[in-house]
Amino acid sequence: MNIIVCVKHVPDATADRQFEADNTVDRVGVDGLLSELDEYAVEQALQLKEKGEEGATTVTALCVGPEKAVDAVRKALQMGADQGIHVVDDAIAGSDAIATSLVLAKAVEKAGADAPVDVVMCGMASTDAAMSVVPAMLAERLDLPQVTMASVIESQGDQVRVKRDGDTATEVIGATMPMVISVTDQSGEARYPSFKGIMAAKKKPLETWSLSDIGVDAGEVGLAVAWSSVEDTTERPPRTAGEIVKDEDGSGATALTEFLASKKFV
Repeated sequence: MNIIVCVKHVPDATADRQFEADNTVDRVGVDGLLSELDEYAVEQALQLKEKGEEGATTVTALCVGPEKAVDAVRKALQMGADQGIHVVDDAIAGSDAIATSLVLAKAVEKAGADAPVDVVMCGMASTDAAMSVVPAMLAERLDLPQVTMASVIESQGDQVRVKRDGDTATEVIGATMPMVISVTDQSGEARYPSFKGIMAAKKKPLETWSLSDIGVDAGEVGLAVAWSSVEDTTERPPRTAGEIVKDEDGSGATALTEFLASKKFV
């Protein structure tokens, strides 16, 4: 089985995140890491591998992003992926979901030139943009069936059955490989890289591709051709001092109710 898992390098949510002059997210001057939601995708890809015969499945971590984004691929390799691919090109900066899905699709096609891809695994969304549309766009470009928002994955041969939890019901969906799957954060806790895994990752193959390597014209990606863009940003205002409600004369409950009502909390 040949599995490609898409991973994204995102700004650390606990750090000070900034925007560039063109209102795109600063992905170079801030600390970044593998998107937590993509860790679940890596985990499910590794579980599919472990269910099969030893040595019969290859898991490839695929990432699109600036030079620092290679850290996301390395984290996936440390978790247990067999090899990595990093697509990096200055022209990609500012790309929207449509252009990103194009680059990913072309990279998947190139990666599957020698051995057809059976499963493209994705997280349910990225923790920075949180759009949840790339898996569907990727499936459309690859002309593959899509099974999205899976909380449980079961496989037997080339047959896959997933559970998708909704607000009012749980769906059970079956599909035949090849396919695109996206998984939720309820699919199972992602493993931590072991010391052995961290050391082994240093010897695993990691290729770097440019847009020309995958046959994508620079004019098809980037902020200039994006269908959506950020018009303006405003810094979050500093936190102000809270209001203390005293109950010295028994009016505390009334004052508290009036305050909550003024803020439309009640």
